[in-house]
Amino acid sequence: MLNVHAIKAIYRFEMNRWVRTVVQSLAAPVITTSLYFIVFGAAIGRRMPAVDGVSYGAFIVPGLIMLSILTESISNGSFGIYMPKFAGTIYEVLSAPISALEIVLGYVGAAATKSVILGVIIAITARLFVPYEIVHPLWALAFLVLTSVTFSLFGFLTGIWADGWEKLSIIPMMVVTPLTFLGGSFYSIAMLPGVWREIALFNPVVYLVSGFRWAFYGVSDVGVGVSLVATSAFLAACLVAVTWIFRTGWRLKT
Repeated sequence: MLNVHAIKAIYRFEMNRWVRTVVQSLAAPVITTSLYFIVFGAAIGRRMPAVDGVSYGAFIVPGLIMLSILTESISNGSFGIYMPKFAGTIYEVLSAPISALEIVLGYVGAAATKSVILGVIIAITARLFVPYEIVHPLWALAFLVLTSVTFSLFGFLTGIWADGWEKLSIIPMMVVTPLTFLGGSFYSIAMLPGVWREIALFNPVVYLVSGFRWAFYGVSDVGVGVSLVATSAFLAACLVAVTWIFRTGWRLKT
């Protein structure tokens, strides 16, 4: 039987902290992404040819949303668990009558909620700069939620692994952001030469962006089924890692 009160307590605490820092957590990424829409969508996009029958300005919308979602999911998930470690209150959480599942549901659920809200707001904001329609809105929401949960969980793992503030930004800045830019956010990987197209398929972000773009316009670089399997496999790997951490106490009790 899940301790719903414990889950709610952690969830509400994290959401309240997010509200207190809403300018940094919500306004900043929305403004930054809006600048991309202005420059690449409204300005440069008018001079670019259509990609797979979609105007360039509209084509980059799913990629830019995914860029923000991946970065914010990891940041929110990692910061949420790192703060108790930094302040020393993690021992109170671990000694409370709360299971590992309930702890993860509280922290990761809050981080994923923040990312979903951010993604929806960015999608609405994009309409101010670029006209577009979503062909499969339910699938778009499903991909948004799945990606947010998966990378919030990955951020949770990052927060446990980090033993200093500087390490919290290493993964988002040095790994995720470059992979997102090289993962077809601003172009179709079909535009790449043969060898580079094959190399791009080893980039996991390609499958996230491709699946999300399919939900928007019905076009993709890889099959939507492959995108779902790839994302689900990464989610499963994160769950295995979290299970192992709570069983061994790695970086939590030492």
